[in-house]
Amino acid sequence: MRGRPLAWLVLIAGAVYFLAPLVATFEFSLRMKRGEYSFEAYRVVFSTAEFQGAFLYSVAQALATIVVGVALVAPTAYWVRLRLPRLRGLVEFITLLPLVVPAIVLVFGYIRLFSSSSILPLTSTSLGADALLMFGYVTLSLPYLYRSIDTALAAIDVKTLTEAAESQGAGAFTILFRVILPNIRFGVLTAFFLAFVLSWEEIGVTLFITSVNAVTLPRMMWMGLRDNIDPAIAAISVILIIVVIAVILGKTAISALSSGRK
Repeated sequence: MRGRPLAWLVLIAGAVYFLAPLVATFEFSLRMKRGEYSFEAYRVVFSTAEFQGAFLYSVAQALATIVVGVALVAPTAYWVRLRLPRLRGLVEFITLLPLVVPAIVLVFGYIRLFSSSSILPLTSTSLGADALLMFGYVTLSLPYLYRSIDTALAAIDVKTLTEAAESQGAGAFTILFRVILPNIRFGVLTAFFLAFVLSWEEIGVTLFITSVNAVTLPRMMWMGLRDNIDPAIAAISVILIIVVIAVILGKTAISALSSGRK
């Protein structure tokens, strides 16, 4: 009982620490008109072609990151669990490297490998820069993608399911997509959401790899902050936060509904 007041105090302090900046940002976004609160900043933001382009580009990059990341990680994690269990430690170490290596180091490595003077000059074209940015997001998402999917694989008997499917004449593709993935769908779903959130908010890699015409929402905010602090920039920040919260709540709701059915 004695510890409860202290626990509540810590909880309240943590809530204030995280919520106060959000509330302040939202309050500032309402100050577009002098002397009154209004949603004018949001109207301005949603009506500009720059915001619409940045929003669609950010969504496209996030979806591409999800598809490519899961397509790379799911078969790898499955194969390591099934055929190469001794390499699990090495694979986990490799996938955790993006948490240790600074993003700026990754960026300069990409620029060095894929600049206009290299064998594969991805940075010299807009499409190549877009692909390189997506692969940068996939690399940064690896720790979360691999851990989510590998944890889900650990909860099922991969070997028995594979052998049972093989005994029915199923091929490797069928086994992975029709047997394994349905059984780890919640781990894959978690990987989806984590990859989306990371790519949606990433700014370090975005600043150096994207072409001039390709602008994500975080980069749009950064470009605006260089000139002046404007309520429209605060409105974009609020929109980013709302999207992230919506994604998290969506994942939580899906998990809760699935648990309830069981």
